[in-house]
Amino acid sequence: MSTDIRIKKGLDIKLKGKAKHEKAVASRSKIFTIYPDDFHAIKPKLSIREGDKVLAGDSLFYNKDYQAMQFVSPVSGVIKEIKRGAKRKVLEIVIQADNQDTHKDFGVKTPSNLAEPQVKQSLLESGCWSFIKQRPYDIVANPDKSPKAIFVSGFNSNPNGTNIPFSLKGKEEAFQAGIDALSKLTEGKVHLSVNEKSFLNEVKNVVLHHVSGPHPAGNVGTQINKIDPVNKGETVYTVNALDVAIIGELFLTGKYNPVRTVAVAGSRVGKPQYFDVRIGNGMKEIVKDANFDLKDTRVISGNVFTGLNVGENGAFRHFSYSVAGIPEGNYYELFGWAKPVFGNKKYSITRALTFTWLNPKQEFDLDTNTNGEQRAFVVTGFYEKVFPLDILPLQILKSCMYEDLEEMEALGMYEVAPEDFALTEFVCISKQPHQDIIRKGLDLMIKEIG
Repeated sequence: MSTDIRIKKGLDIKLKGKAKHEKAVASRSKIFTIYPDDFHAIKPKLSIREGDKVLAGDSLFYNKDYQAMQFVSPVSGVIKEIKRGAKRKVLEIVIQADNQDTHKDFGVKTPSNLAEPQVKQSLLESGCWSFIKQRPYDIVANPDKSPKAIFVSGFNSNPNGTNIPFSLKGKEEAFQAGIDALSKLTEGKVHLSVNEKSFLNEVKNVVLHHVSGPHPAGNVGTQINKIDPVNKGETVYTVNALDVAIIGELFLTGKYNPVRTVAVAGSRVGKPQYFDVRIGNGMKEIVKDANFDLKDTRVISGNVFTGLNVGENGAFRHFSYSVAGIPEGNYYELFGWAKPVFGNKKYSITRALTFTWLNPKQEFDLDTNTNGEQRAFVVTGFYEKVFPLDILPLQILKSCMYEDLEEMEALGMYEVAPEDFALTEFVCISKQPHQDIIRKGLDLMIKEIG
């Protein structure tokens, strides 16, 4: 049995350089890097020292507030360097990787035959718990809080995003095993949303939802809002579909193998296609394999809306599900706001002085220029046109800025994440950093409410 959900508000942006449905394996880098800051609100306590030998799956650090929660090495090798910042904060863990991985054995298990404590223990000790996020707060889930439901989005609606059914080809058994494991963590339902015919329509042990409409229809936050909103005192878990397969592989093989098949796309990518990429892999190898044009190019680990600007010397991050290469907008344009817009270099949802709407099928070659400076909020009604959640976007952003906790609660902060405001940030005439504002608001709630 399935339900149909139609998202009407949103915005689809066609970008140049969409990844072809061809797969390759990204070259393995000699250096892998893990960033503890990827795990928001976690207090890392190191399990290793420089010079230590580690297996793939060995603990690098654990959560100081929940010591059973391990964060593990994606490869086998030697700890080359631990980079620290102010107050000795751990910024990076650099691993000199072996040519071939030796894995720690967590044991082959059948999730459907396990009880909830056994599944939870396997996920915590193997590092796979790090793939499970919770709402409220959009942080790594608290194992002590039982979720009322678990949500998995089976499609990606971001511009040039990874096609999940294509990415998971050959991993059907692992995906099902991952779903079986997740179903043990809740007395509620596991919700899986799809938007096209694929093997995902046949997955068992889930409630299937057919979701259609423009971006952000594929965002799990949109689906939560339409299916089972989060109220005060409630918790839901969210897991990316690509990580469900990694969790399933853990149970089927006993190995932690954090490899994702992701789209490497963008107008600055010479060979836009899909690559198997291991978490922590150097971007230099990916850039070379995909034939990036690096002149004035932003190399993004993630999608163009929510990804991180890591550059060619960075690494593929823990919560990245695509790679993008787009032009840097490091230029200024005199009276650019007053000039008519032709071609595919700019995009606007208003038709004032813009003529791109005359060709709805054209692909855009957008850069990172904000085309204006940050200023006070201007009430335009644009946010509401692209924001499908039953929440007032402008009001919740303002409540975060003046730190009114009661108003933030009343407006629905318990169910939002920064990615839910990526589109409102894109169309914002005031050039306000919406995602950063929401993240700071959520951090305040963690601190004051817990």
